[in-house]
Amino acid sequence: MKKEINSHLRTEGDINFSDARKNWAERNNDPATTAMLAADSKYFLHQSLSTPCLDVLKSCDGIYITNLQGKSYIDFHGNNVHHLGYRNKYILDRVKAQMDELPFSPRRFTNPVAVELAERLVSLTNGVLSRVLFAPGGTSAIGIALKLARVVTGKYKTISMWDAFHGASMDSITVGGEYMFQKDIGPLIPGNIHVPPPDNYRGMWSKPESEDGDIAYADYIEYVIEKEGDIGAVVAETIRSTDVKVPSRAYWKRVREICDKHGVLLILDEIPICLGRTGAVFTYQQYGIEPDILVIGKGLGAGVVPMAAMLCREEYNVAGHISLGHYTHEKSPLGAAAALAALDYMEEFRVLDHVQKMEAYMCERLQKMYNQYSIIGQVRGMGMLWGVELVKDRTTKEKDTATAEKVMYRCMESGLSYKVSAGNVLSLYPPLITEQHQLAKAMDIIEEAIRYVTK
Repeated sequence: MKKEINSHLRTEGDINFSDARKNWAERNNDPATTAMLAADSKYFLHQSLSTPCLDVLKSCDGIYITNLQGKSYIDFHGNNVHHLGYRNKYILDRVKAQMDELPFSPRRFTNPVAVELAERLVSLTNGVLSRVLFAPGGTSAIGIALKLARVVTGKYKTISMWDAFHGASMDSITVGGEYMFQKDIGPLIPGNIHVPPPDNYRGMWSKPESEDGDIAYADYIEYVIEKEGDIGAVVAETIRSTDVKVPSRAYWKRVREICDKHGVLLILDEIPICLGRTGAVFTYQQYGIEPDILVIGKGLGAGVVPMAAMLCREEYNVAGHISLGHYTHEKSPLGAAAALAALDYMEEFRVLDHVQKMEAYMCERLQKMYNQYSIIGQVRGMGMLWGVELVKDRTTKEKDTATAEKVMYRCMESGLSYKVSAGNVLSLYPPLITEQHQLAKAMDIIEEAIRYVTK
């Protein structure tokens, strides 16, 4: 089991059956918490990253989650649904009002709030992506995008990235690149080809000293397209959220050019990073490109209602003869109400401006830690999406998974929750409403934990 822990199981998050996790439980869980965790383990089907759970939550508010014992954590994880904080009254009031009027809309009918959300999302793309389908989750929206790409192009082959995460259904783990979701499953859907993701730290083709040092990864995509000859779509995360891999502007410009040249659709997955996480409504806008198909979710439902969407270009409205989604909650009035409230809140309270200011603060604080602690191999991020990679040696870049786990649990004891990705990356996703003094407290906790563990 130790060998497995050190290989594929660390890609998406921290390990829930390590010795450090057991020690945490022994030190921090009271009898009531232990009993509830045991009940959870008894009744829910076990799966990695979920069983056993770490703690039991009782309440939440703003940037905080609170457990049964009354201990509160600043939540820098939140499964990326907590962009605008927990129990945001502005959003909850709108959702409650919608519940009193129309909580559910049968699929054969439409409703004003769903239509309004579709129109609003289209406007946020400046009309470039003018057609929308909603889905009850990001995984389902990815499935819609993959089916639409086949109908539009007449081709079933796709290119996607190793290490990527697009969801946990059979079609989404096919284009995903993490072994932990594919292990023991058997043959996946045929036609997908994986390529290396852009990586300016560990990548075999990267030139970190150059602004376009990851361009070779884009060139390899063209190489595969030319060799295969019948690729229909490239599927990729605009920025790899989990361990925060940030491609260069040149990379995405080149990929867009390649797709245009060869008639290949570009499908961008921004499920965890849409709606302001990187300082723009949609992350592709940071790169000066436009996708053919965009998939969003998580924060779209404002941490209240599961909600996702696929947006595409007008000319792809050619699948009226088949059912691409056909989900029971496809035009959820509650989900649409939550999303519209979130968009209104962002506009009224100038959330994007705040994210851009906090980006500068987080970058400055994390860079100071990099300069002071040699265990930090790289700091990378954009907006309020940051990763801190811990290594045993900056020259060899060997991952320090043991220390990363110790630092995380030290932070948990001090009231800060986040996850460790790829085994050694402290993945920091603060709610976008986090104030600078709250960020300062979180940064202090991280720095103290690194100092304590490595002293």
